Amino acid sequence: MTEQLTPVEIGRDRARFDGALKAGGAAPFAYDHPVEDPLYLWTVDSTIAKGRVAAVDASAAEATEGVVLVLTHDNAARVSHDDLEYAVLQDPVVRFRGQVVAAVVATTPEVARAAAESVVVRYDQEPHSVTVRAEDLYSPETVNAGFATDTDSGDLDAAMASAAVTVDESYVTARTHPSPMEPHTTVATWTDADGFVVFESSQSAHGFRRVFSDVFEVPAERVRVIAPFVGGGFGSKGMPHAGAIVAMMAARALPGRPVKFAHTRRQMFRLTGYRPRIEQRVRLAADADGTLLGVGVDVVQESSVVKEYAEQTAMPARTMYAAPNRRTSHRIAALDVPVPSWMRAPGETPGMFALESAIDELAHGCGIDPVELRALNEPAVDPDTGLPHSSRHLVRCLRAGADLFGWYHRDPRVRSRRQGPWLVGQGVAASTYPAYRQPNNTALVRFAHGRYQVEIAAADIGTGAWTVLNQIAADALGVPVEEVDLAIGDSALPVASVAGGSSGTASWGTAIVTAARQFREKFGADPGEDDEVRADIPAHTAPGEFAPHAHGAQFAEVHVHEDTGEIRVPRLYGVFDAGQVINPRTARSQLVGGMVMGMSMALHEDSVMDTALGHTANPDLADYHIPVNADVCDLRAEWLGVPDYRLNPMGSKGIGEIGITGTAAAIANAAFHATGVRVRELPITLDKFLR
Repeated sequence: MTEQLTPVEIGRDRARFDGALKAGGAAPFAYDHPVEDPLYLWTVDSTIAKGRVAAVDASAAEATEGVVLVLTHDNAARVSHDDLEYAVLQDPVVRFRGQVVAAVVATTPEVARAAAESVVVRYDQEPHSVTVRAEDLYSPETVNAGFATDTDSGDLDAAMASAAVTVDESYVTARTHPSPMEPHTTVATWTDADGFVVFESSQSAHGFRRVFSDVFEVPAERVRVIAPFVGGGFGSKGMPHAGAIVAMMAARALPGRPVKFAHTRRQMFRLTGYRPRIEQRVRLAADADGTLLGVGVDVVQESSVVKEYAEQTAMPARTMYAAPNRRTSHRIAALDVPVPSWMRAPGETPGMFALESAIDELAHGCGIDPVELRALNEPAVDPDTGLPHSSRHLVRCLRAGADLFGWYHRDPRVRSRRQGPWLVGQGVAASTYPAYRQPNNTALVRFAHGRYQVEIAAADIGTGAWTVLNQIAADALGVPVEEVDLAIGDSALPVASVAGGSSGTASWGTAIVTAARQFREKFGADPGEDDEVRADIPAHTAPGEFAPHAHGAQFAEVHVHEDTGEIRVPRLYGVFDAGQVINPRTARSQLVGGMVMGMSMALHEDSVMDTALGHTANPDLADYHIPVNADVCDLRAEWLGVPDYRLNPMGSKGIGEIGITGTAAAIANAAFHATGVRVRELPITLDKFLR
């Protein structure tokens, strides 16, 4: 157990410290940083899904006034490309539709775009494969985050054969895209004296620096990545993508001239990652009283020939409920499609939709209240590892959420309630997400000009890091927050882990607390000018000591129009076990945002593959639907507020992703209660009720 902080600022509701800057338009996002005499890049993207570039005619572009460079695979500088996603313009091979096959740099974005559109590319096209076939499936060595591909304990088949009640169904989640408000953007400058300076829309300044250093074979100290303000990421900005590489490639070819590149919304659908389409077969076996005897999940997922990505979709089934017989597997197919990647709560988001839908089906089959079924199967220890939980209050979340929502007034019969032509249903689902604390974090605390300066290269992607890290630093130093100046978002600052995995506050905050405590021990309450301490994050709890997770319970009310199948969600409540909340205002924003994103997954988002052309047919926010204000009605996020000091001195758990993981299942379960129709494939559209 770590030594806890005495909360003064921690737990206090404060407005965002960067809010006025953002509201006034003074916060510089990547494209906004002032650079002298910039150039602008526009890419030429492949119009086939598989084949080779036979010839590129760039003569019209090169003759256009204002064009200073045209890059193709024939003249682009060679880079180190163990990772094929970063092998931009390194060969003539086309691996997916929308791949960068040329780039134009010009004095204005308008000239760059017009010139790029004049480039003529001739292809030798080959047949492509963009849909998963059984014969193409294989078993990856591991899945995302290094988890085991398969697990098997007990005898699931025997449990299924002998159980009083079983569920054996398939569930499908659609291909979805993160779609942050700020597009992926790179502003890169190369000089022989300083190397690269890159203003980047990034969730990890040091992580991007490491990749850029490797790809361009430049010492890390000659690469600086600056990202103080980021307009959302949802995982897609956790690692660089091809667009950043081509912009830096152009900058290096034009020393001293900054090169700006911002993806279009359509390009973001093919160049910046997405959650792949995933199909899961879920098997549950139970006694007549609802006690689980077996849990099985078999996952089939698309990946890319460019780079393997296997989402850890079955992980929630390994940890959520007690059962003696368990089996999980992951199989993937490498297709001629863009590279899938992290998207908010990878693994847990699709995994919990399938598992929590199946649990609801089991409750219905047993004739047991879905809240009570979950409570009945609460594990004493982590089912996957056998370790004790650092803390686990899922049942408290279920009970508190049920009371808040008015769950116990619900008639359990399907199609039992209506409001005029609207069928009304209510559903529940549990949420979970691991509570991570990452290594490789260093914080610096300095006293200068009568103020405390705290430095760490953390990233604020809209989550509130500018605010909560100030609050943590103030409590750790024992001073008012007004006396602390924070610097983040720059690889010139001490190293910080990625703003991902809901691990940022726990990781960066622990480093800050460590440095602040060492500063106080060394210099006391009256430090001198330029006194400073630099401290690394201490070791986490001993490996194998605890199983740390956040949990939650989400309750949805759904209305489905009996004649049209139109679906609405007038109420969506969540109660979460997320440890000590640092700032209620920013925490609620994160939890509510996750729930809205889960609603979006449940009802709207569907990246439609045009199999003939091998690309997304709806690659923009006109045709790829997400919720708007009118879709979001009575939305509440509450929390238990029980600190977990086994995890970090603040007692906090991550909150960025826990809000999304149970929402889609809660909505689907409510839709079943309303209509009697069980929808097992997302999104839940009106045709699913009219079939």
